[in-house]
Amino acid sequence: MVFRNNQQPCSCESRSPECGAQHPEPWTPAFAGAHSSANEPGFTPVRCSAEHGFTLVELMVVIVIIGLLATIVAINVIPATDTARVEKAKADISTIEQALEQYRLDNLAYPSATDGLQALINPPASLTQPQRYRRGGYIKKLPNDPWGRPYNYVVPGRRGAFDIGSLGADGQPGGENENADIISSEL
Repeated sequence: MVFRNNQQPCSCESRSPECGAQHPEPWTPAFAGAHSSANEPGFTPVRCSAEHGFTLVELMVVIVIIGLLATIVAINVIPATDTARVEKAKADISTIEQALEQYRLDNLAYPSATDGLQALINPPASLTQPQRYRRGGYIKKLPNDPWGRPYNYVVPGRRGAFDIGSLGADGQPGGENENADIISSEL
C-alpha cells in the first residue's frame, strides 16, 4: 500500500488511538499497475474501515440455515432410532430362545407357562430333577424389551413349543411399524 505524505504504517495493526502513533489513511490503486505512485492519475483513494461484523440479515440467514440442517438431521435420526429398537428386540428374543433351548436340553422340557422366563435364571419349584438344572442358570439377566417392558412367554406357541414376544412401542397388541408386535415364531 502507498500512504499519503510518505508516512509509514503503524506497527500495532490495531489502528487504535491508544498506541500513540499517527494512523495514515492508505491509498490503493484502482487498477493493477506494477510501478505506480500515488501522484499518478487513475488512482482512487479507498479508506480502510476499522469496523468489522455481520449485518442482522446475514445473521438471520445463518440461523435459518442452521435450523434447516437441524431439521433434516432430526428427520433422518428419529426413524433410525425406532428401527434400532426393533432390531434390539429381535436380538433379545434370539438370545432368550437360545437359553430356552439349553434349558430344554438339560431338563428335557421347556419351562411351563407358570414358571415363565424366570426359570432361566433360578430353578423353578416345579422342576422334577433339580440336579439337572445348570448352576448359574441359563441367562444372567432377563432383558426388558427396548421400550422397558418384560418379554412375553407363551406355551405352547402359535407355530412351535413356545413364543417370546414384545408388544412393540405402543405396548398394545397389533400395530404397524415400530408399534407392531415382535413375536419369535414370526421372525
